Order: sequence, then C-alpha cells, then structure tokens
Amino acid sequence: MPVSGLRAVFVCVVFVFAALAAAAPSRAQDGDFAALVAQLAVGAFEEKVAAIEALVATGDPRVQAILEAVADRNLYVREADGLVAIGADHPDGLSLTDAVTGDDLGVVASRDVDRVRANNRLRRLAGSAIGTLTLMNPDPAVRLAAAEAVFRSQDASALSALDQALAEETDDAVRQAMAKARAAILLDSDDPAARLQAVETLGALTDPEIRSMLAAMLRQSNDGSFQETDEAVRAAAGEALDAIEGRLATWRVAGYVYQGISLGSVLLLAAIGLAITFGVMGVINMAHGEMVMLGAYTTYVVQQIFRDLAPGLFDVSLLVAIPAAFLVAGLAGIAIERGIIRFLYGRPLETLLATWGLSLILQQLVRTVFGPTNREVGSPSWMQGAIETTAGITLTYNRLYIILFSLIVFAGLIFVLRRTALGLQMRAVTQNRQMARAMGIRTDRVDALTFGLGSGIAGMAGVALSQIDNVSPNLGQSYIIDSFLVVVFGGVGNLWGTLAGAFSLGIANKLLEPYAGAVLGKILVLVAIILFIQKRPRGLVALKGRAVEG
Repeated sequence: MPVSGLRAVFVCVVFVFAALAAAAPSRAQDGDFAALVAQLAVGAFEEKVAAIEALVATGDPRVQAILEAVADRNLYVREADGLVAIGADHPDGLSLTDAVTGDDLGVVASRDVDRVRANNRLRRLAGSAIGTLTLMNPDPAVRLAAAEAVFRSQDASALSALDQALAEETDDAVRQAMAKARAAILLDSDDPAARLQAVETLGALTDPEIRSMLAAMLRQSNDGSFQETDEAVRAAAGEALDAIEGRLATWRVAGYVYQGISLGSVLLLAAIGLAITFGVMGVINMAHGEMVMLGAYTTYVVQQIFRDLAPGLFDVSLLVAIPAAFLVAGLAGIAIERGIIRFLYGRPLETLLATWGLSLILQQLVRTVFGPTNREVGSPSWMQGAIETTAGITLTYNRLYIILFSLIVFAGLIFVLRRTALGLQMRAVTQNRQMARAMGIRTDRVDALTFGLGSGIAGMAGVALSQIDNVSPNLGQSYIIDSFLVVVFGGVGNLWGTLAGAFSLGIANKLLEPYAGAVLGKILVLVAIILFIQKRPRGLVALKGRAVEG
C-alpha cells in the first residue's frame, strides 16, 4: 500500500477513536440522567427530593419538562418495561413522551401505565425547582420571572442557585429581582447577621409585599414577644419599614396626581367646546353634553361597520371615528344654532330652557334608535395594557392616550384661533361684538361656525370617553355640570384658563377622594370654587376686551 494510503487510514483511525472518546462521557452522562429520572419515578420521598436536586444541578434543558410533569402529576411509568414518560390527555387514553430522550411513544391506555406518586410537598418542591432552573436561562425575561417566582415562594433550596446566578447576572433589573428574592429567603435565616443584611437590602426597595414582610417581623404575640427576636434586626426592620412607607406614600400621591391629570384631560375635552361657545356667544348650552354623547355613539357605529366589513382593520376604527364624530356633532351644533339658538340671543333664561329641552329630546331620540342599554365600544390593541410600577401604581395605556389626545386637540384649537381667518373673527366677536359687526364681520356666520366647532370638539370628547366610560343615552349628563365648573373657574371664553381649570379640578378631586370620599370631595371642590369666584369673578384667567370690561 502506498505511504499516502497508510497515512489516510491512520488519520481515519485517529478520528474514530477521538469520536468514541468524546461520545463516551456523553453516554455516561445520559446514563446518569436516566438513572436520576428513574429514581424520581420509583424512589422513596427522600430519594425523589435528592433526584430533583441532582437533576437541577445538571442544568440539562430536559429537566424543566420533567419537573413540570411532576408538579402537574403527569409523570408515568410504563408497566411493560418500566420506562418513565411524560403523559398528556388523549381521547383514546394517554399520549406518552419519553422523559429522557423526548421521543414520541404513541398513545396507550390508562391501565398500561402507573402515575408517579407525588404528594403536595414534592410538587411544591418541583415547582420551586423549575423557578431555580430558569434562573440561568439565556432570556432575561425568563430569568426575571424565575427570580420573582423564588421571591414569592421564599424557598431556601434556591439560595445556592441564586448566589450562582447573581454572580453571573449582567441585567440590572434581573439582578435587583434576584437580590430581592435572596434577601426574602434570608429573612428566615438562623443567623441574625444574615437577617440584618436582608433587612438592609429590602429596605432600599419600594414594594408593598416587602412592607408586609417587614411588618410581620415587628408583630407582637399575645405574650408580648416579637416575631423577630434580635433587637438590632428589629430596629433595622422598623427603620426600613418607615422608609418604605414614606416612599409608598409618595408614590400614592403620584398615582392620585396621575388620576387627576387623567380626569382633567376628560374635563378639558368636554369643556373646551363649551368654553368657546359660551365665551363667543354668551349662550348657556345645556345640550352640550348630548354632543359628547353623539360622538360616543358615532364611535360605536363606526366600530360596528368595521366589525362587519373589515374586522382585520379594527385597530384603525378609532382613528376613523375621530373625524366622523367631529362632523356629526359639528353639523348637529350648526343645525341647533341655526334652528333654535339664533332666535334667542340676549334671552339667557329662554336659551337655557330651550337647550335643556333639546337635551331631553336628543336623549330620547338615541334611546329610540339604539335602545336604553349601554353599547359596547372596543379598544384597539394599541390602547390595551398598562405600565406597572414597583409601588403597585398602574398607568393604563388608554388613559395615557386620552391625555395626549386632549393636549393635541387643545393645541389644534389654539392654532385655529391664532392662525386662521375664522379664529381672528371669533376673537374679534369675543372682544367686541358690535365693533366686529361694524367692521364687516358676519357675526351670525361666526356664531354658527363657532357653535359647530365647539360641538365638534365635544363629539371628539365622546370618542375619548367611549374608551373609559359606558356609552349610554345619559353619558353627556355626567359631564355637563363639571364642564360648566371648569369654564367658570378657568375664565369664561379663555382656553388657557379652561386648560388650567380642567387639570386643577381633576387633580383636586382625586387628591380629596381617598380622604373625603367621592361625593364629599366634589362638594368641597364646589365650595372652594364658589369662594374663589367671590374673590375673582372672572376666573383664573380673565378675558380682556371692551365688551367684557364694560
């Protein structure tokens, strides 16, 4: 045989021996793994516990499915050959999967297998071990969920795995969650120094669950003894509890302020249209709330059309409903001004009674067409969900979008008033109607367009309110009084005053509610506004002009 051929044979032999040498440990490891799985299935309780700990220590990705089967009581032994398998319900019996190899074993009758016995304690241990196993998962979200699971279970057996994971963790959020879970476990340590370190770690966090843990340490029994026996640890727990209470109180106030801003944005949308009609025309429009209602029902109709004709485009239905509601409510407002209001200028009492009667007519009309029950208006996917803070404060996306929407509408209205011919004419009529008429401005046309603009904005408010309130014939009545309060408090006809008044009243209501209740809180706000108007009859921001000053 040529030398080159001998060399080739020698190289092949070397590769074969190298492959066999590499495969030998793998086969040995698979054998050990199979032995642990078998011990988990047929061993005594202590042997099963030891098997779970050994399986977790391997870090093998197959372990999680096995532990889940133990926790869910889905681990079986096949009677024919003692093979350990994971079972799943099947119409013809059980669908089996080899617990070691993952091979599909087909469907067998329930009588052909024995369920592995697992009491509640072993199942809890398996569940805790799953959390421990996922602490080293490559996905940070999985590691975070595992750390939170360990924090809730406070399983001492996870301590070593937590220490190992903490040493290798690079994500700050996950690292903090792991440190919190480790400290929660150490609260039950026999070493006072370890408990003191745990209290110091937990005291730097802001979490209602941690507050409960620390409060339990300071709880006294009937004989006057404390749950925490060490005085230094108890003192540190008290200081940490006070610090957490202070931070949680600050977060609660922040939550009330957010709710107040959310309410203020709703009031701004409902009142901003009333502000320009009341300011320009001096008309007390008691049917303004029904313009809001028309906008909400327009949203319902638009969504029904999308559900029937283009369900895949439902997420854009709300964007279509906004201009549709503006047109419907705006045209209704122009019709009301041309058909009723223009005959009653200078007669405020008759105007109030006429618009109040009109509001009743519109409510009954909607009841006749749509029925008296609430109508379902869905939220698009991009408005669903919320932001959860560590202090338990929830910031829902729908309210965040409504706040943003109200500010966009406000900015758009400011642009119309400052940068368009209609806005210039509206401001002229507001400041001095007689002089504006003398300068050739058609005040009747301005009145109609102003009323339509204010009603259209109220219609857009109805679109926003449909996402957080019931769409019913009485929707507008819930906001008409608050809208007048905002307009009077902020300054009649002044948009910046309406903005300040809406958010001020919204925040004041939400800050008072937790202490005085919803009803008493509104009464206190009303009394405060009455006293304020006594001192400043023109509101927060007074409108300037000859007609107003005269």
